[in-house]
Amino acid sequence: MHYSTEPMSDSVPSRKKRRPSPKMILLIWILLIALGVTAAYLYSNHLKDSMIAQMNLEIQTRTEAMKTDYTTQLAALSAEIQELNSKVEAFNELLTFTKDNSSNKTDNSNKLYSQLNEVKEQLAALQKKMDLLK
Repeated sequence: MHYSTEPMSDSVPSRKKRRPSPKMILLIWILLIALGVTAAYLYSNHLKDSMIAQMNLEIQTRTEAMKTDYTTQLAALSAEIQELNSKVEAFNELLTFTKDNSSNKTDNSNKLYSQLNEVKEQLAALQKKMDLLK
């Protein structure tokens, strides 16, 4: 047998050539997976919060638009009702005057009554529209 006096470098691996242990690799993978899951969870919460804020803003904008539209329609209907009320009053006055001055001719008063009924029907229809808007 031949014995050498040089140190045996092949039988004991040096620190530079040593590979990491499987436990260390497993631990690093678990940490990376945990970090990925945590990052995904935080990002999804961030997206959810931003979407909720955006939806709230959109809903608020639409609500304000609906409010202004409703008030505009309500004001227009109120103006129409006031106009029709004044027409009804004018027709009532004319009808009273015609009735007082009428002779055997009832044809004119019948026309006034029919016009008055038409105006009342329009007033009732506008009142229904106004009630629907309320």
